[in-house]
Amino acid sequence: MIAAEWLKFRTVRGWVVAVVIALAAVAFLGLTDSQHGSCDVSACTPLLGPGGEPVTDNFYLVGSAATGNGAVTARVSALTSGVRTPRTGNQRVTVPWAKAGIILKASLGQGSAYVAIMVTGTHGVRMQDDFTADIAGPPLKAAWMRLVRSGSTVTGYASADGTAWTKVGTVTLPGFPATVRAGMFVTSPQYTQTSLGVAAVSGEASQSAAAFDDVSMSWPATSLTGTDVGGPSTGPAAGPVAGFTRDGGHYTIAGSGDIAPATDGPSGSGVTLAQTLVGTFLALIILVVIGAMFVTAEYRRGLIRVTFAACPNHGRVLAAKACVTGGTAFAAGLAGAAVAVPLGLRVLRDNGVYLAPVPMLTQIRVIVGTAAVLALCTVLAVAIGLIARRGIAAVTAVIALVVLPYLLAVTTPVIPLDVANWLMRLTPAAAFAVQQTVIQYSQVDEVYAPAYGYWPLPAWGGFAVLLAWTAVALVLATILLNRRDA
Repeated sequence: MIAAEWLKFRTVRGWVVAVVIALAAVAFLGLTDSQHGSCDVSACTPLLGPGGEPVTDNFYLVGSAATGNGAVTARVSALTSGVRTPRTGNQRVTVPWAKAGIILKASLGQGSAYVAIMVTGTHGVRMQDDFTADIAGPPLKAAWMRLVRSGSTVTGYASADGTAWTKVGTVTLPGFPATVRAGMFVTSPQYTQTSLGVAAVSGEASQSAAAFDDVSMSWPATSLTGTDVGGPSTGPAAGPVAGFTRDGGHYTIAGSGDIAPATDGPSGSGVTLAQTLVGTFLALIILVVIGAMFVTAEYRRGLIRVTFAACPNHGRVLAAKACVTGGTAFAAGLAGAAVAVPLGLRVLRDNGVYLAPVPMLTQIRVIVGTAAVLALCTVLAVAIGLIARRGIAAVTAVIALVVLPYLLAVTTPVIPLDVANWLMRLTPAAAFAVQQTVIQYSQVDEVYAPAYGYWPLPAWGGFAVLLAWTAVALVLATILLNRRDA
């Protein structure tokens, strides 16, 4: 039966040509789009952390050199934040990931290894190291904190009263130098909001100020000096001035910026591996039309009766049509993506656009997953074609289920972020999560939207949604085929 359906498919020249066009769209539209990559400071010269990942490393430090094993202790008694917005000017706000605490940092150079324990705006005490690691501590807004170093191992403690201490975590930093910078720090990231629920950032750089006391270090006493790590921000979005004052054993420190992993949202470069596969969208439309027409054309010409006469088992007919169209779509998508991804990455990098390293297994998942999504969407179109019996109705239904949600949430995001995320959880378009390569960090506030490569479901979860839709459509088509005449 499959051989007969394949013979039907390949003898219609228009369908074969359309499949070739879909393959070319996947392979080459991504290359064309990659040539338009912009080269700005954040994209072309990213700051890299110890693990090679893009990071942000701007904060104000009051400390000194510390050699060998020892401990640093301090209390943060208050943390306040402010932000300047175009409409309201300076105003007091709560910046959720504003940070004030103590730190051991390999050097004053940006991107160097570190471990820190801190209080935050709304997330309590946290212990973080090397930008990407984050450990939750007690939910305190003010706390005594301590870091104890023993070789390359550092342990963090927190206390509400300076007497009863809670161990927050222990980290090991391979290659941590004998002499590091130890002291107090404050930083305050961009105040991130959504405008009318749509994925966009409003507001500017924030500034936080913290009050410190009960400061002690077990290393030989030296004078504490202030350093604006990363230097003051410049340009239109320059952050507030940072610095510190001292009154006896009390310190007031103000800082801006962040010490955290960089993201790909609107405040980042926004360029991901998925940019090499922009042709997938056009290929999807072409293959969906083919899948629907492969069925509805037989109904329109009355040839479906001949097909069912040759094979009275209607379920086998549906299975054969699904195998032929799905297999053809998978082969075209696989060939196109196998060309687009490696060559697109090369074109982007040749144009000076930085992309975070993507493991080979992830690239394979994106390539094979893209082909599988195209195949399943084509099979979905076949099933809906058998249900509707009319090409226009079938194509319209698939476009409404797959293409329209993708347009609204990803390509031209014009709907509230919450709505976009639900569309990408419930509709077959959720399957495009297979193209996700970026990481959503819980310790960084960002607009984590599908438009920037952040999907609400993992790759396998999104694909499972499309698989469920396709399975339901196939079951319904089989039931209807067995109940009604051709």
